[in-house]
Amino acid sequence: MRYAGILLLACAVMPLCAQQPADGPTDEKAKKTYKEAFDYLKRRDTLAALDAFKKADKQDGGHCLACQKNMIKYGVELRDWKTAELAASEIIDEAQGARDIAVAHYQLGMLLMTEGSVKHKEELYTRAHEEMTKALATAANFPDAVFSDGLALAHLKQDADAKARFEQYVKMKPAEDPNRQRALRYISEPELARARMAPAFAVTTLDGQRITLDDFKGKVVLLDFWATWCGPCREALPHMRSIAKNFRDQPLVILSVSLDSDEQKWKDFVAKNEMTWVHYRDGGFTGPISRMFSVEAIPHTFTIDAEGVLQDENIGDASIEGKLKKLVSRARELQAAAKPE
Repeated sequence: MRYAGILLLACAVMPLCAQQPADGPTDEKAKKTYKEAFDYLKRRDTLAALDAFKKADKQDGGHCLACQKNMIKYGVELRDWKTAELAASEIIDEAQGARDIAVAHYQLGMLLMTEGSVKHKEELYTRAHEEMTKALATAANFPDAVFSDGLALAHLKQDADAKARFEQYVKMKPAEDPNRQRALRYISEPELARARMAPAFAVTTLDGQRITLDDFKGKVVLLDFWATWCGPCREALPHMRSIAKNFRDQPLVILSVSLDSDEQKWKDFVAKNEMTWVHYRDGGFTGPISRMFSVEAIPHTFTIDAEGVLQDENIGDASIEGKLKKLVSRARELQAAAKPE
């Protein structure tokens, strides 16, 4: 699935990176090369842009933080792990102060977790655990590093240590934190921490309810990204209505995530078209949920099973009823098994 390989980095690393100063190169040759990198990006030549960011960073003596951040971003996108790791290591070398040092180690750890999710190599999770340990040695009150170290340990099948990390995270976060809810699940079901789980999130729906993804534990979730201005989305609407009708009163929830910027237009459209399922407005492709799932085109759906594991992803109006029926059947089996005799 396209998004899964970059999910960890997109959710966890980039917000922390954004808190650091966006320093460009100071060397004159590096400045020119750095500008060329963005010219390549405008022409959608990502490979050439990555090479230019690498060159600019080298010309700047390995001190160009903005170059390094882009080397990580596009290195991950292009699966150039060597370049991404080089940049993350340079950021560690340049970091000043306990907080920045901790964040830098955390960033490299998250990069290694992402690489591990693609390559399925235990060594990468071991290195990720080492980086999280360094981050926490520098800044003990670092909840994201605690949670991520739990994930690394779970992938190493060190479940007792992973459980301890998740329990530590639960104590650090308020009840409404969506990852706290996820950590509680990992404590009771450590095998889920090794699965391709859909990322935890919390949203306020059209009718004013605050929900999290894990609130739907035991139910299949169809996550539907769309917008009123999207022609293909409007064409797919009868199909979505049909799914809602056919799976009514079954363990399935449709959560439509709108990319509309105009709130009233969105509300009016939903009401006029009798879209009776759950709705949330993300505001555009840069909205938090859209970025979390790396949505770049709509309509775009994700199918999540009753345990929260991502099962399917489709761009366009795809035929998904067969998959949904199987997942709903499995959800019923899980519900039946959970009932006391």
